Amino acid sequence: MSWDPSIYLKFDDKRTRPAAELLGRVPADHPQNVVDLGCGPGNSTALLAARWPQAKIAGVDSSQEMLDKAASTDIPATWTCADIAAWQSSEPVDVLFTNAALHWLGDHHRLFPSLMNNVAPGGTLAIQMPRNFDAPSHTLLHETVEETGNPNLIALLRDNPVADPDIYHRILTPHAASVDIWETTYLQVLTGEDAVLAWTSGTALVPFMSVLEGAECDRFIGNYRQKLAAAYPPEADGSTLFAFKRIFIVAQKH
Repeated sequence: MSWDPSIYLKFDDKRTRPAAELLGRVPADHPQNVVDLGCGPGNSTALLAARWPQAKIAGVDSSQEMLDKAASTDIPATWTCADIAAWQSSEPVDVLFTNAALHWLGDHHRLFPSLMNNVAPGGTLAIQMPRNFDAPSHTLLHETVEETGNPNLIALLRDNPVADPDIYHRILTPHAASVDIWETTYLQVLTGEDAVLAWTSGTALVPFMSVLEGAECDRFIGNYRQKLAAAYPPEADGSTLFAFKRIFIVAQKH
């Protein structure tokens, strides 16, 4: 699966805002080791480096394309390409920060306690994930995939990967001194033609585009575009309103 940082960063401000709001609830004052797990092109890592300039900052991602973009910036961090589902730190981490990454992974009942095992006593695990998988942007994508009858595409479909807030509270409470969970729905005002398609092209569409080419790809995108146009009609000023729900979790270790 190949990621394009330029497409992802087309909505840099809207993708980075949740990271900033998550960071604002992290109680750490002077952490020594900070990891941005699933750092992408480094937009969230830059926030961590700005808040804790004396800390050792590491960005970890499974996409070399994203890491190459991050490394081209002046963010004072080290960059590591690794499978974030299997990642383990070589030393305890004071802040383990992960923004819009863990929804790509399954088995959160196992994953989240495993991540907490990497956090130092008194340290913080901070997580933000999209929780908008019942929105038209995603349900219509599933519908378009199923209509192709292409078994390679259909095999990429996943059930909603993000659980309800109470599930995460129960998963993390045995491993934490405190767990703070909340949700926010952002009413995003997008501009430009096919704005929601442009948004999903940098995220949800990526796995499917990796197995499509030529006329089949054009047909698929055309069908999805038509469905999105009906679900997200433009406003009088030409903008598109795109509601987007996200879940935030801040767990402080014993």
